Amino acid sequence: MKLSELSIVELLRLNAETIEELRRREVLTTSNAILGDYAERLFRKAYGWIAAGNSARDFDATDTDDVKYLIKSHRTTRRNGSRQLGALRGIDERNFDILAAAPFNEDFSVLRGALIPFETVQQEASRVERTNSWRFMLRDHVWNLPGVIDCPRELKQAQKAPLC
Repeated sequence: MKLSELSIVELLRLNAETIEELRRREVLTTSNAILGDYAERLFRKAYGWIAAGNSARDFDATDTDDVKYLIKSHRTTRRNGSRQLGALRGIDERNFDILAAAPFNEDFSVLRGALIPFETVQQEASRVERTNSWRFMLRDHVWNLPGVIDCPRELKQAQKAPLC
């Protein structure tokens, strides 16, 4: 199949079928944020975290010590080089303990990974009044901040494991 020969509707249908198959394989949990669901799965697989469920507010997973992880990602492409993670909520209420962040390459391969303490997120994030959220840029200096754990190896191993 040559994607360049498919109509827009055919491409959209193929995308929908792909999403449904990824949901069937339990790689995705929703039909919306493919990259976000995928990053959550990789972190859970890499560290044995427990999914918080769709009803949990402002965090995505917990570990056996009840540490709460907010999992965010971004994908750098030829058209978008932004390092901005999705909107952060819950900073005012401290609804998570660690921000687990994963930047991906354009082909969805893991670029790096970081476990960032709440206090560091709080210091580095900037308020966005319009969306009632916080913005966090996953720039290179983040990995040098106090308490940040660089974890690309764990995520890349999880990505190579079955069902990923």
